[in-house]
Amino acid sequence: MENNMFCYQCQETAGCTGCTKVGVCGKGPDLANMQDLLIYTTKGLSAVATTLRSLGEEISPQIDHYVTINLFTTITNANFDEDIFYERVFETLKFKNELLAKVPNKDDLPEAALWTASTKEELFNKAASPEVGILATENEDIRSLRELITYGLKGLAAYMKHANELDYDKSEISAFMERALAATLDDTLSIDDLIALTLETGKWGVDGMALLDSANTGTYGNPEITKVNIGVGNKPGILVSGHDLRDLEQLLEQTKGTGVDVYTHSEMLPAHYYPEFKKYDNFVGNYGNAWWKQKSEFESFNGPILMTTNCVVPPAKSYKDRLFTTGASGVPGCTHINRDENGHKDFSAIIELAKTCQPPVEIEKGEIIGGFAHNQVFALADKIVDAVKSGAIKKFFVMAGCDGRQKSRNYYTEFAKALPKDMVILTAGCAKYKYNKLELGDIGGIPRVLDAGQCNDSYSLALIALKLKEIFELQDVNELPIAYNIAWYEQK
Repeated sequence: MENNMFCYQCQETAGCTGCTKVGVCGKGPDLANMQDLLIYTTKGLSAVATTLRSLGEEISPQIDHYVTINLFTTITNANFDEDIFYERVFETLKFKNELLAKVPNKDDLPEAALWTASTKEELFNKAASPEVGILATENEDIRSLRELITYGLKGLAAYMKHANELDYDKSEISAFMERALAATLDDTLSIDDLIALTLETGKWGVDGMALLDSANTGTYGNPEITKVNIGVGNKPGILVSGHDLRDLEQLLEQTKGTGVDVYTHSEMLPAHYYPEFKKYDNFVGNYGNAWWKQKSEFESFNGPILMTTNCVVPPAKSYKDRLFTTGASGVPGCTHINRDENGHKDFSAIIELAKTCQPPVEIEKGEIIGGFAHNQVFALADKIVDAVKSGAIKKFFVMAGCDGRQKSRNYYTEFAKALPKDMVILTAGCAKYKYNKLELGDIGGIPRVLDAGQCNDSYSLALIALKLKEIFELQDVNELPIAYNIAWYEQK
């Protein structure tokens, strides 16, 4: 039977093999095919850019950033607005054709670098054609490696986009991303070549997380131990979800003195750990849990919601008119807020709507603690080392990653409950919501759940492990009393 689409980029993919009729995430086949076409044309653009670099030509940051946002827009649960993908494909072809004119010999370029179109009908037909999409590669091993590289690049692109928003950039990372995308079109590369490129993608992924860590801490300060309110106030509020700290900062600046409170949701929770955000009196707490509970939590919040990135679930009609998107996120029928030429975003429409809404419905009370990124943990190093040496801490479990909606994910809650009381969980990402509200206690004042932050703050966990290796004078990080129980969901 012919597939209407084929997508297997996330953990939820149908039957653990691939979504072929409609995406479990909610995207239909036309949208899935247009996402494939955007990746195809972005690979073509990258092939041309890589060729020009090999000839000594400079590639502008505008091209690099466009490749980045294209990749980011296609990650799981980011953007469901088909019109945006048509616009991006046309714009990508425009950039590619401008660069292509500078290539003296086009004989060795792949078909994706040469193909162009001028009508939506041409895009639609190309998107549905067999030469575009995952199954265009017949050999399963080659296909799997090409996709693994592409998904790694999508995750890296997300982190680069956040760093770029804070005026941090590294052209070497962009050059690698484009070279790697071009390589996925190269039929001369062997399985061994692609395995090597997969590992290289991981190396550059760490570099991307390091850049974002520098951007976040350089702009907002080093995260510090913080107790975050999970109750509600009596004022109307705006709920901010996603990952983009710059969007949150602009919203907080624009809501000062308006009588509107601002709450975080899901992966935006760690914003509370940064010193710079603590100056806002109306930044009152975190509302709800991980991304997949948003339908009930957005409903009960009562006020408008700003989705800055993934993960967005196609909204219910009851709150769709309160859902706003920006950046890489998008939902048809919801207002999308773009930046101006200076990077400023006007959130006045959200603020004015919030003023007409009721305060959030309280769904829980209390506090949760976090802020254990690398700088804060280094400050506690002596205390942690003493606890390890005395036997008070026997082992660390890294339980970072993404949460998901399947009941089987309760495994992580049960695992956390079952851990002996002399073990500590190191976490980052929305996987934390499976256990960050449990009463797991502490070990000599050290909480048994140390939350470093967002999914990209897994970088902090790596630095912490390397620091402990140094302190204990070990030859290999694997000699540390650390085990891993990672919760994977999507490309980041």
